[in-house]
Amino acid sequence: MLYVVRHGETEWNAIDKVLGRTDIPLNEKGMKQAQEMAASFIGVEIDEFLVSPLLRARQTADAIAEATGRIYRIDDRLIEQDFGVFEGVGRFDKDYQNAKREYFARYPGGESYFDMAARVYPLIKEMEGKTALLVTHGGICRIIRSYYEDMENEEFVLYAQGNCEIMAFK
Repeated sequence: MLYVVRHGETEWNAIDKVLGRTDIPLNEKGMKQAQEMAASFIGVEIDEFLVSPLLRARQTADAIAEATGRIYRIDDRLIEQDFGVFEGVGRFDKDYQNAKREYFARYPGGESYFDMAARVYPLIKEMEGKTALLVTHGGICRIIRSYYEDMENEEFVLYAQGNCEIMAFK
């Protein structure tokens, strides 16, 4: 079983800014989300607990660790997508939305979906046969879902796992 948690809310999430590798903390709502979600893992046996190196993911994982007594390990493959020139722009910016639909291309100065899949798919393979918990980011959640489920192009682009939402894949 693979449990995937997206980090709690940040100020940039709250105002719909593209948030990739900018390392900002959870906001007050995000901290509360993390604490509430963490209770879901009390009593759940976990073989691997892996977390993105970015602060917002670590703060979310800290809430789970505190609630469960489990120790996590940082895995750089879980870092959010590098959005290049679109880091910090409004999520509904026309140029960003157009670039987001260029599935094979890298964001200028950043990564493509394929770059992300190249680092995340092998991690998923490593977790086969284990019960794993990954705390990560929206873009990575999208890539993980694409590993397990076929998605049409527009469905892929529009897929958004909520802050502190838990998805489970077998």
